Amino acid sequence: MLTKRIIPCLDIKNGRTVKGVNFVDLKDAGDPIELAVYYAENLADELVFLDISATEERRKTLAKLVEAIAQHINIPFTVGGGIASVKDVELLLKHGADKVSINSAAVKNPSLITEIASQFGSQCCVVAIDAKQIDSQWKVHLVGGKEATSLDLFNWAKQVESLGAGEILFTSMNHDGTKNGFANEALAKLSSIVNIPIIASGGAGAKQHFKDVFTLGKADAALAASVFHFKEIQIKDLKNYLLNSKIPVRL
Repeated sequence: MLTKRIIPCLDIKNGRTVKGVNFVDLKDAGDPIELAVYYAENLADELVFLDISATEERRKTLAKLVEAIAQHINIPFTVGGGIASVKDVELLLKHGADKVSINSAAVKNPSLITEIASQFGSQCCVVAIDAKQIDSQWKVHLVGGKEATSLDLFNWAKQVESLGAGEILFTSMNHDGTKNGFANEALAKLSSIVNIPIIASGGAGAKQHFKDVFTLGKADAALAASVFHFKEIQIKDLKNYLLNSKIPVRL
């Protein structure tokens, strides 16, 4: 059985790490370089960097900050925010990213997924999907959750896979920052309809939630922010707990 991955997420705004609830009420969570170094030294399997206001502000991801972080870490590094072309991807890979995450641009230009996958390999292309459950329907949202679409989460996930994405990062907007657990029902359905890895995001608040997301939600990786940033859960303790629960993780 493949080991399950634990992935801290650095949401970046104005060069600082921030964290909110349901995509709003952002609070400062520290210096991104210091946090990245801390995670690389403390058993994180990967690191995700999301420049959360890049698309809304119509600017490119902070390549210099990406480079500064990459120089300090030795774990796989995924970068997202404001990526709209193969040229943007090339720049970030040159600055130290291992993978890129595209979200709004993928919906507006689905062929970008295929272009990235064919030029840099599927493993480089992570498609992030932010979705909100509205009247039992999961609808995809863009621009940091600010723009609703009529796209269905599950149909879009299948399309993303067929276009060549190597991984899906699914964030439940209903669960984001609530610390009440992940969207395990939606995750289990996602994992039953696609064959690429799914990273679960939104709702981590206790070690039990990570166990549940791997067993009930069938996720391949779990991403979290505030519980790690504010040291509410230490990754080493979490991994020992998961191992004791018979869930394979890398120590």
